[in-house]
This record gives sequence, C-alpha cells and structure tokens, in this order.
Amino acid sequence: MPAHQTKAILVDVIDPKTSRLEAVKRLEELESLINTYGGIAVVKVFQKKSIPDYATYVGKGKVDEIVEIARREGADILVVNNLLKPRQIFNLDEILRKAKLHTKTWDRVDLILKIFDKHAVSSEAKLQIELASIRHMGPRIFGMGMELSQQTGAVGVRGGAGEANIEIMKRHLRRQELAILKKLEHYDTIQQGHRLRRRRQNFKTVALVGYTNAGKSSLLKALTGKDVYIADKLFATLDTRIGQIYIPNENLSDGSPKYIPGRQILISYTIGFIQDLPPDLIQAFKSTLAETIEADIIIHVIDVADEQIHKKIGIVEEILDQLGLHDRPKIYVFNKIDMLGGKLLFMRRRPRGKRTLLKAGAETAMILGWFNESKRESALELIKSLKKDYGKFDPIFVSAMEKIRLDEVIAKINSLSL
Repeated sequence: MPAHQTKAILVDVIDPKTSRLEAVKRLEELESLINTYGGIAVVKVFQKKSIPDYATYVGKGKVDEIVEIARREGADILVVNNLLKPRQIFNLDEILRKAKLHTKTWDRVDLILKIFDKHAVSSEAKLQIELASIRHMGPRIFGMGMELSQQTGAVGVRGGAGEANIEIMKRHLRRQELAILKKLEHYDTIQQGHRLRRRRQNFKTVALVGYTNAGKSSLLKALTGKDVYIADKLFATLDTRIGQIYIPNENLSDGSPKYIPGRQILISYTIGFIQDLPPDLIQAFKSTLAETIEADIIIHVIDVADEQIHKKIGIVEEILDQLGLHDRPKIYVFNKIDMLGGKLLFMRRRPRGKRTLLKAGAETAMILGWFNESKRESALELIKSLKKDYGKFDPIFVSAMEKIRLDEVIAKINSLSL
C-alpha cells in the first residue's frame, strides 16, 4: 500500500497588473516545490489584490472558498506562495480549526525549508537549515504568543500567560541560535583552512551558480567527471560539491598530454537560488555559500529553454549582489540547448538505433542544423537575442547532459584564470 501523499492547496496573491501567464508560471513553480517535497497539488488558486488582506493575506471570500476546497479534497496543507506574517498564519489556522479541519497553513519559505530538511546530507547543511528555521519561525512564534496573550491575559494583568510564554520561547530560541552559530563557526574554520591551503598551492577556483534546476550538477559532472546527484527537481542539492579540471600546456611541442603544475582548476557548486527568498534565509546558508563567495570566477548557469529566462537571470544576479559578487569575473553558460524546441537537437539515429553525438561547430547555424526549419529559426532568434542582451558576459551555449561545447567553457575558464 503506497505511503500517504501530502495533499496541498496552492494559493497565490498577485498584483492586478500581473499577466495571467506570469500567475500560472508562479503557481507552476510552487507545484514543482510541492512535488519535490513529496506532496501533490490538489487545487491551485490565485487572487489578484493590490494589497494583501492584513488578517488572512487572501480576501474573506477566497478564505471561505479555500475552506470548502480543503473539506472536499481532504487537504493536509494550505501553501501560500508568499511570505506571511505571524498574525496571518495564526488566523488562517484558526479558521481551518474552527471549520473542524486538520489542514495546516504554510507559506513559501516553510515549504522550502521542509524541502531543505529532506535533502540535507551533511551535518553542516542540517545545522544551517535549523538556523534558517529558527530565524523564520522566531517572529511567528512571538506573533502567535501575542495573539494568545490578547486572548488569555487577565484583566489588569499585563499580557498574562501569553507574554510569559513569549519570553520563555525567546530565550530558548536565542540559546539554540547561539549554539548553532558556534558549531557553524567550527565548520567555517575548517573550510577556511582548506581554502587557504588551496591558495598557497595556487589553485584557482570557479563557482557554479544559478537558479535551482538550471543544470549545475550536470555541468559539474560533465566538466570534472565527479559523481554527483542529478535530478529534474528543485533543490536536488544542498551541500557543496567540488571537482577539478586540468588545463593542458598547449606549448608542449610533442603534443603529449602533460599538465602544468598548479594549473588545476577547482569547480564547486552548491544550493540553487529561487525567487522570494528573504535575505535572512540566504545569510543562514552563508557557510555553504562560502565557496561561491571566495571563488575567483563565477559561472552563472542558465536554463536556455526556460520561458522565464530573463526573470530568473535577474533573480540570481540580485542574490549575487547581496553576496557582494557583482564585480567578480563572470561567465554566462546557457545550458540545455539540446532542449530548445522541446526535443533533442544533436542526436540522430543510426540504422541499428544507436545515437550518434554530432560535433558542434562554431557557427550557431551549424549547431542547429538538425532542427526543422521553423524551430531552427526560432532557436536562432533566441540565441541571437541572448548574445545581444548578455554579450558582456561572453555567453556560451552548451548541453551539459550531451557534453556539447564544453571545451569552450574550459577555454574561457583558462583565459580568466591566467
């Protein structure tokens, strides 16, 4: 008998000026997060409001609709695709409880933290998730305590039991936070030692960054051969992974595959980025992001087939700015060119059914030569447009899964690391 799958109602509140396509895409991403968590979206709802409701975030009529949906579908959770205030979480949970439902309210960050918790492997990653959870839950607990104090405080007694509980919880959470920070300092000291040794050995470092599910794991594996977990899901990886490549000495007259001492390049990647992550949450993962912050070169990995490509590039760049990396040498690698048009471009079948990888020439027209006419023109226009928009980053168009044009990435890394 299959395990119970968490049933979720997905709700989003958007500005009235937001297009329907944008609204649909936002809920699709939220549904991908639910699927990654292991749940299933039973109903998706969005509401256009200029200002979210102070008490419940969504309007009263929509709340009534959600209650009926939760009853009909037997929903376990209500996930709101925004960051909710403590009062809003408390009020929604109270409405659901009074309707005799067991549905619990989560906001977007709750869901992301639940996914992090499921996917974390190392002790360091687990500590960072615990720290992020405390920082996210702390204000909510205090807010709920205020609600309780208003309900349970006796006349003439300031705050009553609710206020006392707030102080107890405050102290407890603060002690937890300090203990975690101390443990993370220990891990950070170890990692700083590793980075210092690499500097002394003249290792150059490259960090792969990008929106979650852009293909960073695939690119690391393709470039370095490192065995990493690859999955078509959001936040498949939380821990830092490091591989290495060797740059050959092209001046060797005999053409032998010797390598220049110290020309090893270390390539790392870690947690993917996503929209609407509070800065405090990013700061909680600063230990994991240290390899990125300290890297000599940043490779921004981008899913070229993503319909929201420009928006996601902007989100990643904004987070890089928050991390102080706006002026770091950067390469834009547009990944998944094999998926343009929804089909593989670089494969053809031999009579026996075996696939042959076609070598990609320098010219885009040759690269897309196996497209049918209409899709080829569309793909050419997209690539031409991206080259124009992001030309200062010397964009490279690759397929990590099919190992296409990776030599250009290595050549660019080499030129920037000299």
